[in-house]
Amino acid sequence: KSKKEPKDKSKNIMRDVRIRKLCLNICVGESGDRLTRAAKVLEQLTGQQPVFSKARYTVRTFGIRRNEKIAVHCTVRGAKAEEIHERGLKVREYELRKDNFSDTGNFGFGIQEHIDLGIKYDPSIGIYGLDFYVVLGRPGFNVAHRRRKTGVVGFQHRLTKEDAMKWFQQKYDGIILPGKK
Repeated sequence: KSKKEPKDKSKNIMRDVRIRKLCLNICVGESGDRLTRAAKVLEQLTGQQPVFSKARYTVRTFGIRRNEKIAVHCTVRGAKAEEIHERGLKVREYELRKDNFSDTGNFGFGIQEHIDLGIKYDPSIGIYGLDFYVVLGRPGFNVAHRRRKTGVVGFQHRLTKEDAMKWFQQKYDGIILPGKK
């Protein structure tokens, strides 16, 4: 009459958390020369062609018109994403706030100067700050995003804020500061 021992959840490789993608964003707030220079910064950093983002609506006080290109962003995946993410965390000294983590297990942070990432300063480009958005996932998350026969990620398999914070602390020996409130 021996009962089955509960399986050790930490040994299941399908439960491993990993970076699905890293989104880098520089919002300049205007189109023109500054925006193209920001695009050069992202291209130097990622080695990929960045994409321009348009304003959703007109804001007279900021001098922004609807559909005007105001930002530039780039999505990086795989080993390159982990390498750039590591460099960004090094600038932040591996410290993030609790507020940086979303309920769906993703997180983001920003840096003030792109030259801190190891890019050589170029006077013709200038200095830009950028945002990092990290989307975490587990193996099997693709079923919700594929074109044919889309499925639903089960409730037990989804990532929570606590899972993301635990992963960050274990993988990078990161420090999580309390929220601003």
